[in-house]
Amino acid sequence: MIMRRLTYLFLSVATAFSVAAREHITIANDEFSLGISPDGLVKSLVYLPTGEECLAPGVDIPVSVITQYRPYDNENFLMFPAKPRSFPSNKASMSGDTLILEFADTYDIAKIKVDVKPGYIGFNFIDRDYRIEDYGVKRKTELDEFTLLQLPLRPRERFGEWLNIMWDDSVAVALVGTAPTTFIDSRVERDNTTLLAQTQTAVRLYDSGAALFVTRPDSVLSRMDAIEADFDMPRGVQSRLSDDYLKSYYELRDVTLDNIDHNIELARKAGLKTMVVYYPDFAMACGHFEWRPEYPRGMADLKEICDRIRRAGMIPGIHIHYSKMAVTDPYINDGTPDRRGAVVSRYTLSRPISAQADTIFVEELPENIRMEEGRRLLQLDDELIMFDSVIKDYPYAFVGCKRGYYNSAAAPHSAMSEMRHLDVDDWPLFIRLDQNTGIQREIARRLGDIYADCGFRFVYFDGAEDVPMPYWYNVSRSQLEVYNAMHPAPLFAEGAQKSHFGWHILSRGNAFDIFPPERIRTAMKRYTLRCARQVACDFTSVNFGWVNYLAPSDKTIGMQPDMFDYICSKALAWDSPISLVANVPEIDSHPRTDDNLLTINLWETLKLDKSLDPDLKEALRDPDREFTILPRKGGRVEIFEVSQLTPDSLNASIPVRAFTSRLSDSRTAIIYWDIRGASHLTLPAANARITLQSVDGKTIKLKRDRDGSYIIPTDSRRVLIVDLPEAEASELFNQAISTYKPNHINE
Repeated sequence: MIMRRLTYLFLSVATAFSVAAREHITIANDEFSLGISPDGLVKSLVYLPTGEECLAPGVDIPVSVITQYRPYDNENFLMFPAKPRSFPSNKASMSGDTLILEFADTYDIAKIKVDVKPGYIGFNFIDRDYRIEDYGVKRKTELDEFTLLQLPLRPRERFGEWLNIMWDDSVAVALVGTAPTTFIDSRVERDNTTLLAQTQTAVRLYDSGAALFVTRPDSVLSRMDAIEADFDMPRGVQSRLSDDYLKSYYELRDVTLDNIDHNIELARKAGLKTMVVYYPDFAMACGHFEWRPEYPRGMADLKEICDRIRRAGMIPGIHIHYSKMAVTDPYINDGTPDRRGAVVSRYTLSRPISAQADTIFVEELPENIRMEEGRRLLQLDDELIMFDSVIKDYPYAFVGCKRGYYNSAAAPHSAMSEMRHLDVDDWPLFIRLDQNTGIQREIARRLGDIYADCGFRFVYFDGAEDVPMPYWYNVSRSQLEVYNAMHPAPLFAEGAQKSHFGWHILSRGNAFDIFPPERIRTAMKRYTLRCARQVACDFTSVNFGWVNYLAPSDKTIGMQPDMFDYICSKALAWDSPISLVANVPEIDSHPRTDDNLLTINLWETLKLDKSLDPDLKEALRDPDREFTILPRKGGRVEIFEVSQLTPDSLNASIPVRAFTSRLSDSRTAIIYWDIRGASHLTLPAANARITLQSVDGKTIKLKRDRDGSYIIPTDSRRVLIVDLPEAEASELFNQAISTYKPNHINE
């Protein structure tokens, strides 16, 4: 064993393959070795610098598997039921750089090219041979799925499901796709997690490869960077390591040349360095992206907006729908609807119909039907039809048909015509694209022109889930089509849905849809923080947004400084951006906008400085601990852990929010403000020193009433220092809250 260990340690790329009689096949580089037995089982995966075995002990599984959706060989389908069946590898050998595998109960011979690189080993299914015996009814049978490689790993502290990586503080093992056509998956068992790479005939059987690496955790991104370079992938690693990666963005709404400068000023106050233009602001609809009337010069107006963003020292980005066409777009409503929409199901007319018929009889049982409002859409040649219901007893029919929908023309149709039930989005303003046609490429080129001409530098892929099956392929396939049309390549990208290959494209994960202010902490804990911890295992961040900006009203308490404290502090803790939805009327009318934007600015600046103490950063990750940040002289900041004193209540008769921070056993800070405007409180006289400060630490002279009580202004966020323990200071302030008076105080 000692000699074998020494042999492993001195392996070079030139001697990467070895096969001894009745011993394992060894495939290795200088960092790790993979052992495969002659009978086709995975036997070892050793991290060479330490000699650590990475496979789960006692788990013998085939290195490769062939799957048929039913047995296809003549004798096999006579023996086995008509259901998917897997045939494990049972024989393995090496011929030069090619791994040759045979399988139980099939006559297939798989050839996998093995490419040994210093940082990884590549596996590519290049060919398949087939033995045909001279007895029985034999032919070369179909192959539906081919598991290129599967590895039963022993459990470790972290598992990144998106990247397909198992790691802890000592070693990381990853099996990743080298093409978007490679299916990457995992199986979590009681005693192991099996990583697997697979190809599928329905997508691409051959030349869909995978790469395996075993390395130190701090070398993972360098290994991934080499793979991305060698296989000409989007450079997701370079994006994650860029100086711009941590920057949060200001998401514009209803932006025009008339208001872009005001938006820029607001973004500056919030310390936000990037700004996003949402396509409905300039385009009538997704598909052709025709210009809105607010953009009379079209591209020139949008380019001017982006130029102003850049001149302000910010990076412009674009937020798009790209995998679907709007029902108001010329693709659909110009009288000749495009036939490249995705299809849920297809039907054959069993009888001819006139242009006036409201019942359409079909040959097939209408089973796979979308019945939500707006999604009951059919296409017959150049006619669109909206139906009310279906008859599922023979004769099958669609009834209540409204003919000539979306500006198409009602027409007669003959029996045996094909009718398509279109894949209307669950937000029924759109029809999803058939990704097997060229329409996605058309739209990508259009978006690429807008991106390049206007100088956008990053992108949000919204509606990324709106693709047909197989989702693991089409989610990233559609994104890649658009990404490759964007020049220069985006600095970073986010999206609404991620697939394995999308790790290289969506370098900043995703944002969540907006949460109401009253529920934002609960929602962050349930979704965003959970996602942040999860994708950190994939060496990725998540967007702590979108954060909708709402002013107080009869429907909400509005976004308040403590809410931005919570969001931004957690984003900093997880090295993540936030995104602020710029509802300018709400921003302008909110009494606490200056306090809110200052809060965002302080946390964002601290995050970009990368100067936070690691122990404090770890404390910020705790979902149940809250902190506030306050400015100090010389550009410094001070962070206080706080506890909420006043409840979240829309119906509170006293709209004062307050948080306490224990400064010492005998001193307490109370950070407070009026959520709706200017008011004052009366603080009872107490045998304690009372000091009032602005948020930047400057002392404010306190006014006193005739009875010695203090008049406390609440017209902006203030800090009250009370020389009492936290419980006593809280009780004293609660007495003051009961004296709330909503009139302005002239200081």
